[in-house]
Amino acid sequence: MEVELRVYATLRKYLPAQPLGEGTLYQAEPGTSVAGLLEQAGVPLDQVKIIMVNNRHAGPERVLAHGDRVAVFPPVAGG
Repeated sequence: MEVELRVYATLRKYLPAQPLGEGTLYQAEPGTSVAGLLEQAGVPLDQVKIIMVNNRHAGPERVLAHGDRVAVFPPVAGG
Protein backbone atom coordinates (compact mmCIF):
# COMPACT_ATOMS: atom_id res chain seq x y z
CA MET A 1 0.00 0.00 0.00
CA GLU A 2 1.09 3.57 -0.55
CA VAL A 3 1.03 6.27 2.14
CA GLU A 4 2.24 9.85 2.17
CA LEU A 5 4.44 11.27 4.93
CA ARG A 6 4.89 14.97 5.57
CA VAL A 7 7.30 16.23 8.20
CA TYR A 8 7.54 19.75 9.51
CA ALA A 9 10.03 22.09 11.17
CA THR A 10 13.11 20.35 12.64
CA LEU A 11 11.90 16.93 11.45
CA ARG A 12 12.48 17.95 7.82
CA LYS A 13 16.16 17.03 8.18
CA TYR A 14 15.25 13.32 8.28
CA LEU A 15 13.64 13.13 4.85
CA PRO A 16 14.95 13.92 1.39
CA ALA A 17 14.40 17.53 0.42
CA GLN A 18 10.78 18.10 -0.41
CA PRO A 19 9.04 21.31 -1.36
CA LEU A 20 6.93 22.85 1.39
CA GLY A 21 3.42 21.46 1.34
CA GLU A 22 4.40 18.24 -0.42
CA GLY A 23 4.91 14.84 1.10
CA THR A 24 7.03 11.81 0.37
CA LEU A 25 5.34 8.62 -0.80
CA TYR A 26 6.23 5.33 0.89
CA GLN A 27 5.34 1.75 0.13
CA ALA A 28 4.28 0.04 3.35
CA GLU A 29 3.06 -3.42 4.21
CA PRO A 30 -0.60 -3.79 5.26
CA GLY A 31 -0.83 -3.45 9.03
CA THR A 32 1.94 -0.87 9.23
CA SER A 33 1.46 1.63 12.05
CA VAL A 34 2.49 5.26 12.15
CA ALA A 35 5.43 4.24 14.34
CA GLY A 36 6.44 1.65 11.73
CA LEU A 37 6.24 4.21 8.94
CA LEU A 38 8.37 6.66 10.90
CA GLU A 39 10.93 3.93 11.56
CA GLN A 40 10.96 3.06 7.84
CA ALA A 41 11.48 6.74 7.01
CA GLY A 42 14.22 7.20 9.61
CA VAL A 43 12.29 9.74 11.68
CA PRO A 44 12.91 9.18 15.42
CA LEU A 45 9.57 8.75 17.19
CA ASP A 46 10.94 10.38 20.34
CA GLN A 47 11.30 13.65 18.41
CA VAL A 48 7.67 13.66 17.26
CA LYS A 49 5.06 15.47 19.36
CA ILE A 50 1.98 15.68 17.14
CA ILE A 51 0.77 13.08 14.64
CA MET A 52 -2.04 13.72 12.19
CA VAL A 53 -3.52 11.09 9.87
CA ASN A 54 -5.82 12.47 7.20
CA ASN A 55 -6.03 15.74 9.16
CA ARG A 56 -7.10 14.03 12.39
CA HIS A 57 -5.03 13.59 15.54
CA ALA A 58 -3.63 10.07 15.88
CA GLY A 59 -1.21 8.10 18.00
CA PRO A 60 1.86 6.16 16.91
CA GLU A 61 -0.07 2.88 17.19
CA ARG A 62 -2.56 3.92 14.50
CA VAL A 63 -2.64 1.32 11.70
CA LEU A 64 -2.44 2.93 8.29
CA ALA A 65 -4.50 2.25 5.18
CA HIS A 66 -3.69 2.73 1.51
CA GLY A 67 -3.79 6.41 0.61
CA ASP A 68 -3.44 7.75 4.16
CA ARG A 69 -1.66 11.06 4.60
CA VAL A 70 0.49 11.28 7.72
CA ALA A 71 1.84 14.58 9.04
CA VAL A 72 4.19 14.83 12.02
CA PHE A 73 5.37 17.82 14.01
CA PRO A 74 8.10 18.20 16.64
CA PRO A 75 7.59 19.83 20.03
CA VAL A 76 7.49 23.59 19.73
CA ALA A 77 8.78 26.09 22.24
CA GLY A 78 8.25 29.77 22.24
CA GLY A 79 6.94 32.61 24.17
